[in-house]
Amino acid sequence: QVQLQESGPGLVKPSQTLSLTCTVSGGSITTNYYYWSWIRQPPGKGLEWMGAIAYSGSTYYSPSLKSRTSISRDTSKNQFTLQLSSVTPEDTAVYYCAREERAYYSGSYYYSYDYWGQGTQVTVSS
Repeated sequence: QVQLQESGPGLVKPSQTLSLTCTVSGGSITTNYYYWSWIRQPPGKGLEWMGAIAYSGSTYYSPSLKSRTSISRDTSKNQFTLQLSSVTPEDTAVYYCAREERAYYSGSYYYSYDYWGQGTQVTVSS
């Protein structure tokens, strides 16, 4: 059974960098062909995919957040990390890490998420 657990500060000041770590157990983050994603949900809004790091170490980012987002990993600890710079109160959200699978079929990619962390609330406020 794969388990994911987010950790990091619950309060970040505006203009600072938000940093969260996801620790994975029950499976390796280098296992073919999984991707490890960060997804957030602002209050009263839907889920927003932020980015992912692949089993290979390649990274993928949402175009709307790409300039402020960095995802990295520590394979020795089986962890991956999100950094979001220059945060504003609009970045207040519950942040989730999740395991992602991608399938290519008939010219399109399909994405699914089978394991999620419990989520961690991050509030951006002075």
